[in-house]
Amino acid sequence: MCYLSPSGPSEERVLPADTSALGASAGRSTPDDQLVLALPKGRILKELRPLLTHAGIEPEAAFDDDNSRLLRFATNVPNLSIIRVRSFDVATFVAFGAAHLGVAGNDVLMEFDYPEIYSPLDLGIGACRLSVAEPADMIEGDDPTRWSHVRVATKYPEVTRRHFAARGVQAECVKLNGAMELAPTLGLCRRIVDLVSTGSTLKANGLVEVEHIADVTSRLIVNRTAFKTRPDEISYWIDRFREAVNARKA
Repeated sequence: MCYLSPSGPSEERVLPADTSALGASAGRSTPDDQLVLALPKGRILKELRPLLTHAGIEPEAAFDDDNSRLLRFATNVPNLSIIRVRSFDVATFVAFGAAHLGVAGNDVLMEFDYPEIYSPLDLGIGACRLSVAEPADMIEGDDPTRWSHVRVATKYPEVTRRHFAARGVQAECVKLNGAMELAPTLGLCRRIVDLVSTGSTLKANGLVEVEHIADVTSRLIVNRTAFKTRPDEISYWIDRFREAVNARKA
């Protein structure tokens, strides 16, 4: 099995066939030299769980216990532990090297745009879209192509500004971390930019999508420095997750 590093096709690396071949250190790892995999809390975990199993990762029992307050979990792999954090924090933990690998939506990656993060694999889970929405009663008299200035409530101010700037539209962003759908109702601003899955939450709050910004799925992400300093281990897990994704598609 071979893996091409992100630095280019000239660097081809042969990967071990199983975790036991990752080195003797796997059997005597300490918390300081363990690989750390950062995973997001919430609904994505349900879709991610089968991929973990197929990749050969089984967390300790507390990981699946909804009543557990643990944030770091041991796994069946001696040199690998898991941390479970907010989806937006996964990218930060990986970018700053507190975690070596993680799973994050490309909405988060676009918002932070950390140069320290390498994203080698689309896991194909958590599919949704990032969209602009407004009250249904505004639709008839509104033409998005004629906007010159918009005020938007969103937890994605950077993505939102870049999206509208590309169209020559000035965007004033009001940062919210949740309950975006309340903003138009309560007069905070008339439009929002948020993730949309089925659209049922928008509909329930009298909103409709008027513009598509990006399709979103969850990605396997890697700290670039970790990839350089621990290439065999990191490459091994990239390929295990790739195999799990391919098996899921089959």
